[in-house]
Amino acid sequence: MPASRTVVMIPTFNEIESLERTVREVRQNAPEADVLVIDDNSPDGTGDLADRLAADDPAIRVMHRTEKAGLGAAYIAGMRVAMECGYEVAIEMDADGSHPAEALPALIAAAQTNDLVIGSRYMPGGATEGWARDREVLSRTSNAFARTVLGIDVSDLTAGFRAYRTDLLRQLRLDCVTSEGYCFQIDMTRISADAGARIAEIPIVFRERKLGSSKMTGSIIGEALTKVTGWGVGRRAAQAVSLVRRLR
Repeated sequence: MPASRTVVMIPTFNEIESLERTVREVRQNAPEADVLVIDDNSPDGTGDLADRLAADDPAIRVMHRTEKAGLGAAYIAGMRVAMECGYEVAIEMDADGSHPAEALPALIAAAQTNDLVIGSRYMPGGATEGWARDREVLSRTSNAFARTVLGIDVSDLTAGFRAYRTDLLRQLRLDCVTSEGYCFQIDMTRISADAGARIAEIPIVFRERKLGSSKMTGSIIGEALTKVTGWGVGRRAAQAVSLVRRLR
């Protein structure tokens, strides 16, 4: 068993400008948690920086992956490490400083009584800072669409700042999750809900990254719209079949 019960997973690809500050803030706000940096062979030296940070702090571990395989694959790899190492809680957190490290204590506390805890921008008390109006409209619209189509009562389905209990992760078929970006977060929420997970949200203030560049692309948004529609049709069909069976 690790000394800590919680691990904060930070995937990186070309995050050399922001990683050190993000790790420092994690260690300051959640000193009881370990850190797992998952680097996808960043050409800017992010992996080497992560190794230097780990050499100075035994609570930091680095996973080096040989290629850029995407956010979803990086988190799945981190989740497998969390389960194998015996952590109880695995937290997803961006390296770019957009996720507030000061919210980690609340996230960890809520994960003691819930299977999945989501740091929500769109519940009362949550907010975004520094976003262009069109980006926030796109995000809110995407969430509303996914929430309506899937019938899942979560205000921020696409949120990437979240905590999973590893007991839940062991129930999920992670090898079947191939989604990326926004879609990965929706997919994980969907399969968690289908597994009967206790899902809670806490409000956070999401801040636009100050260093580096966003990795959001049109293809990521297109993937989310296509997959969510398909999942929604499947879920509604399953609900209809279940209703018919109960009425017989």
